[in-house]
This record gives sequence, structure tokens and C-alpha cells, in this order.
Amino acid sequence: MNKKKEYPNSKIPVQNPYMGILFGLLLVLLLNGLLFPNIGKNRIIATDYISFIEKVDAGKVRDVIIKDNHIYFTADDDEGKTVAYKTGETNDPQLVDRLLKAQSPNESNKINFNRIVPQENSPILNFFLFWVLPGLIFYLIWKQTSKSIQSKIGAGGNFMSIGNSGAKIYAESDIKTTFADVAGQDEAKDTLREIVDFLHNPSKYTEVGASLPKGALLVGPPGTGKTLIARAVAGEAKVPFFAISGSEFVQMFVGMGAAKVRDLFKQANEKAPCIIFIDEIDAIGKRRDSGMGNDEREQTLNQLLTEMDGFDGRKGVVILAATNRPESLDKALLRPGRFDRRIQMELPDLEGRKAILAVHLKKVKHADIDMDVVARATAGSSGAELANIVNEAALRAVRMNRKAVTTSDLEESVETVLAGAQKKNAVLSDTEKRLVAYHEIGHALVAAMQTHSAPVHKITIIPRTSGALGYTMQVDSGEHYLMDKKELFNRIVTLTGGRSAEETVFETITTGASNDIEQATKLARAMVTRYGMSEKYDMMGLETVNNAYLGGDSSLTCSSDTASDIDKEVLNVIKEAHEKARHIITDHMDIMHKAAAFLIERETITGDEFMKIVKENEPCENHKS
Repeated sequence: MNKKKEYPNSKIPVQNPYMGILFGLLLVLLLNGLLFPNIGKNRIIATDYISFIEKVDAGKVRDVIIKDNHIYFTADDDEGKTVAYKTGETNDPQLVDRLLKAQSPNESNKINFNRIVPQENSPILNFFLFWVLPGLIFYLIWKQTSKSIQSKIGAGGNFMSIGNSGAKIYAESDIKTTFADVAGQDEAKDTLREIVDFLHNPSKYTEVGASLPKGALLVGPPGTGKTLIARAVAGEAKVPFFAISGSEFVQMFVGMGAAKVRDLFKQANEKAPCIIFIDEIDAIGKRRDSGMGNDEREQTLNQLLTEMDGFDGRKGVVILAATNRPESLDKALLRPGRFDRRIQMELPDLEGRKAILAVHLKKVKHADIDMDVVARATAGSSGAELANIVNEAALRAVRMNRKAVTTSDLEESVETVLAGAQKKNAVLSDTEKRLVAYHEIGHALVAAMQTHSAPVHKITIIPRTSGALGYTMQVDSGEHYLMDKKELFNRIVTLTGGRSAEETVFETITTGASNDIEQATKLARAMVTRYGMSEKYDMMGLETVNNAYLGGDSSLTCSSDTASDIDKEVLNVIKEAHEKARHIITDHMDIMHKAAAFLIERETITGDEFMKIVKENEPCENHKS
């Protein structure tokens, strides 16, 4: 892997090495004095003045020195060893007489004593040590700190704009991503190829008088490859790439975000031609309103709008931005002359998923893979999810002691991503196992007995870590872009099949249908409020969807009385579907019992095995509705 190289930040000054040495010496001396005050000194025992006089009178004292209001002396201990002592000096005028008296006439017990008079420094030396030297040290520290701060002040020139843009700058030789690494987004690549061509051959466009679009907004759900395709544009064009997130502009102090924007465009103009990529631009580009106020985010947005108007598009500076909330962006940011193009990065279709899987399978060792089966089983998955599925398959191959990834590994990884890993230690009782088996067969049987319903691919009653005790996987044979009313209704019927099987066979209901109830209610409500499939409300829009790329939060746009009627309409749809599911199961109880017994025995069966049981017990197909 090539190491990412970043351009050196020319605004950061080279630090003075002598200052570092000076600070290091001062720190060492300070720590040495604090932690080891007596290093290199003999051990001196502190004692009181009375003990000193007693030792003098006993003839044990050998040397006495008076210094700095302290008396230092040596004396013999009980073992005859000489020990150093220290005591405080007192106003004792008889001390000298005591010391002279303690000496023996033959000098066998001679005491050497002296008073050390402190030597005072000259006034000039004291002035230098205590005034000039500390002032010089603090002046050097202040000067170095001022240089560091001034070097980091942005183009706005105030203290609060400390720091440069913070963007990561990659050289053209470091971007290895190309359009070959981006699959499933052919329309987006075709749109961006024109920008790459302009960066390569600007004269071809300037001769006609055309100018490069200043900005392109990449819009789509998370994981569709917005950041990847931005890097691919830089890799194809062989130009520097500035990458920064919108949240990095938002700072605690007012003015810092605007300074970062100015610094970013200043550096980009110096490196032109180049590409600026702002990820999650909605962090600073949210729509302004009366309640927003003159805060940091608004100032940052205003500065961004000004900079996009100010730079010359003929220099080859292209701004790419990515968001999954385009409806929240300010209108001034989206007008022509700023973000001229809006590039949709939608979830890949069947062929797109095959291409993405092929790109990621190049990175792992694999056997012959049935791409069609895996691609159909991953409908609605993004490119990031497909990459995760391939990685999970590779990990499973290693766990199974295989040297290559197989189709079964990919199918199992799809189930792991969608429903969680298998709970191998979960043991269901016989009663619960029968309930789960009939519940899942109920889904599969209702789906098989209806037209406009996706074929059953797999049925299992092995518990998963997501909380599911079993599930029925349906896989469409092809890609569907439109769904009619009957198809949506039959899907609700299939969702109610599990609860209907519990009611019909066991004459009871369980909590296992909670997810089915949630999905059926959501789909029935959408039929009434958004798709105009209710006879009472015809084509009246009763609901709006916000953040379509982030789960689609919905809100009603009607009165409270109409909302109550909507609930009644939704209930009628679900009741009708539930009744239809019960009739299908009642009419095909033989298939229910045989398929459930087979599933209890095997725990997992394929769609082909299930359909074989259906055909053996129901040869005619004119029963489908």
C-alpha cells in the first residue's frame, strides 16, 4: 500500500532549536532540585541545641562550623563512628568558652571550629542574575510564542481564526483511485468525465468560450460511493486533491470557520488545477432562516458562497461536495454559478451490483461465483454493504479452512449482514420450534399461492443474533422499478401469512409477528397516503417524506379528522389481506403440515425443495390469485 503523502504546510514555522535546548536544561535543573535536593551531599542528621551542648561537654565533638544561622558539627557515636549533625544557632555568648573548655590540654580532644561569613555578590552581578537574565528568558519565550500564533492566524487576521483550513492535501501521484474502481454508477462517471477532460485539455473549452462548472454536488444514500468517485476524478485528472469534511469548518469561536474557508480556497488557487472535495456539506450548508441568527455556521456559509463567486473557473479549481440530505441545503448554494451540477448516486441495480461484486472479488481469492444469485439476493444494498458482504464471505472461508471464497460463503454472508450471525447455542423447545416452523411456512405458502409475488429462495428456523427465530427469504427474478396495487397488496398478504398460520394451526398468536406487523402497517399506510391507492382519497397526497436517503421520516399533511380516517383505511387494507392469507392456508393444510415437518427435520430448506412439496400436493396452478 502506498503511503499517503501530504503537502507540507508552509505556514507552520521552523522551531528554533536553541529554545528547545534552553527549555530542556531549565526543566532538568528544576526537576533535579525538586526530586533530588541532596544528591551529591553527605547525610546530615538534624538535632537540637541541647544535644549539641551535651556532646560538647562529653568531649565527643570534633569539628564545628557556624554558617547561615546553623551549626554544623561532627561527633563520635556510641560505636566510635564519626557522624555529621546540624542544629540551629542560638544567641549563646558562652559557646566559644564551652568549645575551648572542652578541649584537653594535650590536644587529644581538639575541636576545630569556625564561622563562615557569607560572601555577597556585587550589585551589578545581582542585578544581572535576578533582573536581566529572567527578563531575557521570558522575552525569548514570548517572542517564540508570538511567532507561532502569528503563523497560524488565518487570512482574516484575528486571533480567533488560529489554524489553517485543516484540509488533507494529496499530491497527484498519491491518488491511485480511478473510474475502474467505481462500479454501478455509470451515469455519474459519464457526467464527471467531462470535468476530467476539462482539467486535461482546458484550451479545447476556452477556445469556444466555455468555462468549467465551478461545483458538482454528489447526492445519494450512504455507502453509494460519493467519496470514492470524488477521489476517482482526482486520480483520473492527475491533479492535487483537497479533502475536508463540512464539520471541520464548524468551530467553537466565531470567525474560525470563515477563516478556514478563506485559507482553503487560497491554497487551492496556489495549487490549481486541483479538486476540492467537501464531504457532508450539509454540516455548514443548511438552509438559512429567520431563527438561524448571526452564528458561526451562517458566517461560514456566507464565506463559502463568497469564495465560490470570487475564484476564476478557468484556472481549473473544481469543487465537489457530497451530501445525503440535499433538501436541507441553502438555495443560494445550489444556484447556477456555484454548484452547477447535481449528480445522483443511487443504489445500484442488478447489473450494477454484479459489477460492484466483481470489483471487490478481485481483492480476494475465489472459486467460480454465481454472480446472478448473489446480486439478486442483495437487492437494495449499497456499494459499501456489498463490500462488507464480500469481506464477510472471505472471513467465513477462512473459518471453514478453505483457500477460496465460494457462492455459499457469499449467500451466508448476505444472511449474516441482513439478519445477523447464527446463534449456535440457542436451543428452542419442541413447541416453540413447531410454532416457528409453521410461522415461516405460512409466509412461504402464501407467497407461493399468489401471483405478482417474489419466489421463495430459502426458509430457515435457525435463530439469528438480530432476534429473529427464523425467516423466509424471497428473491425477485429480476429488477423491479414499479409496483402496482395488486403486487403491494399481495406483499401485505404474505406478511400476514405467519400470524395466519399460528391462528389456523395452533389457534393462538405469538410475539413472533411483531416485525411482520410493522412492515405490513407501513406498506398499507404508504398505499393510502403516498401512492394514491385508496378509493376514498383517490390521488390526494396525505403524507410527505423527509430525508429520503436517511430512512425517510414521514409526516402527515392533513387535518386530525382526515388522519383518523386514514387509520381506518389502513386497518381495512390489513384486515382484507389477513383474511386472504387465512383462506389460502386453510385451503392448503396438507402442504402446510408436510412442509413444516420437513423444515423441522432439516431446520433449513431451499426454495426449490419447498416448491417440490407444493407441486407434489397441488399440481394445478390455476389456484393462484
